[in-house]
Amino acid sequence: MDKNYTFSVTLRPEPEGGYTVLVPALPEIVSYGEDVPEALAMAKEAIELVLESRAERGEDIPEGDAVVHHKVSVSVPVAA
Repeated sequence: MDKNYTFSVTLRPEPEGGYTVLVPALPEIVSYGEDVPEALAMAKEAIELVLESRAERGEDIPEGDAVVHHKVSVSVPVAA
């Protein structure tokens, strides 16, 4: 029987284009995608591989997380 996990994924835009993919709950994952859909696909593949590898070695598998990140923009007056 399969168990479902949910992990937060960070996509960091790179100056040369594309996105570096990080999974905070699985620090061994660092991947890359040319665009957001590819970066998310790479994240999913990397997460599956890491969880399978950890399970084969009998290592702990984190329960995942359901953290949702949002951006908030603010304006702050600049002193003259």
